[in-house]
Amino acid sequence: MNFNISEILNRLHINDINEAFSTGSNWGSSASASIKEIISPVDGKKIASVKIATADNYNHVVEQAAKAFINWRTVPAPKRGEIVREIGNALRDKKEDLGKLVSYEMGKSLQEGYGEVQEMIDIADFAVGLSRQLYGLTMHSERPSHRMYEQYHPLGIVGVISAFNFPVAVWSWNAMLAWVCGDVCIWKPSEKTPLTAIACQHIAQEIFKKHNIDEGVSCLVIGDREIGELMSNDTHMPLVSATGSTRMGKAVGAAVGARLGRSLLELGGNNAIIISENADLDMSLIGAVFGAVGTAGQRCTSTRRLIIHESVYESFKQKLVRAYGQIKIGNPLDENNHMGPLIDKDAVKSYRQSIEKCKAEGGKFVVEGGELEGGQYDSGCYVKPCIAEVENDYAIVQHETFAPILYLIKYKTLEEAIALQNGVPQGLSSAIMTNNLREAELFLSCAGSDCGIANVNIGTSGAEIGGAFGGEKETGGGRESGSDAWKVYMRRQTNTINYSKTLPLAQGIKFELD
Repeated sequence: MNFNISEILNRLHINDINEAFSTGSNWGSSASASIKEIISPVDGKKIASVKIATADNYNHVVEQAAKAFINWRTVPAPKRGEIVREIGNALRDKKEDLGKLVSYEMGKSLQEGYGEVQEMIDIADFAVGLSRQLYGLTMHSERPSHRMYEQYHPLGIVGVISAFNFPVAVWSWNAMLAWVCGDVCIWKPSEKTPLTAIACQHIAQEIFKKHNIDEGVSCLVIGDREIGELMSNDTHMPLVSATGSTRMGKAVGAAVGARLGRSLLELGGNNAIIISENADLDMSLIGAVFGAVGTAGQRCTSTRRLIIHESVYESFKQKLVRAYGQIKIGNPLDENNHMGPLIDKDAVKSYRQSIEKCKAEGGKFVVEGGELEGGQYDSGCYVKPCIAEVENDYAIVQHETFAPILYLIKYKTLEEAIALQNGVPQGLSSAIMTNNLREAELFLSCAGSDCGIANVNIGTSGAEIGGAFGGEKETGGGRESGSDAWKVYMRRQTNTINYSKTLPLAQGIKFELD
């Protein structure tokens, strides 16, 4: 495989791999900022160093974004869409390099790295079409010679806090839509994966500069928890979109809510697939294994639980055991491997602790876990995917562990299976594998899955950009990407026009002057 990280960084305009930062007005960085080394979980090697923004850096970026919004909001939406289209085309041109950088910096497989860049391209295409469809409604007025309608206006500055597991795609879900809506964006990427963010910022800035658009339309602040807190409490930022843990989301939601701002929260998932007695077991196996080990179990939509009918439980368990014996673990840039590393050694520690807690509660492991060491595993971030038989009410099963740990649970009736599926605090993604129409429809009904995403005969992991993405309960209730998710980035305004020669009041109220 042809891979030279220095060449890739250079082509993506991260020219100095020792100090990957810019001092432009729309970048949160300064000469006095602290330095953070970015280490690849793939091989444990340093990729680059970045400068961490201070509060003063952040405030400067907010000032630049506020100034940029004044002009950007007046650009016709279809013209904004044309600029987004060019950004999407620029991402197409850089897809191979960006995909490799995503894979190397984060640790997901190369195919998933390419797929993440493709998501950015797809959402750009979606946003271009959307730029001509930011529609309102016209309503009939009860007053004669009056017309009522509603329209949508941009909010202003949209803050985007993204997580390490999708270092660029989730930003694009927010930014592309926000831009065509007339908003400007300030992006705080995960401090674990800032290089892909810097690369995307360069790509977007080239297009904005080409069109003489103020650089403050697209801002980047590389920072830690302090920057996230500043964003959450900043009254200049009417919307904060945050992706991450439920713990983080509760803090963001509380801070934003206290100032009566808006928050769009995409938080934890504890996703289950119900394997019915009427399922195609071979097809179900593919969905279950990819859902559990894809991205090393570090997706918010990763499959955590399999709820299996008692009549097929043993046979499906054996299929799983055989399949796990075939999983190839190693460098994610080698397309022969199915699974790469966890993001860092802290994630490995959490994985190890979760296994210990599961065993302490009575979990029986049918595929043992463990850390991989030596040779290609020298980074200390590689682990084995594992499977445990458990009860749904175990404390560890109720908790989301960002690692390839799969829990097996047995059920008798579909109603019981649905109750088990819903019986966790999170509500992101869910699925049922069945060829029985009645089972499928019950699962999708109001008496079925309580998740924001419910699938039939596909797994929990992976979503197309055309549908709104998000979940309920402790997943936060937010919706991003497709459908009418654009409305969250805008403010609704109701307008009434009186084209008569009198001024009648609503509800028949009389108010007359002599």
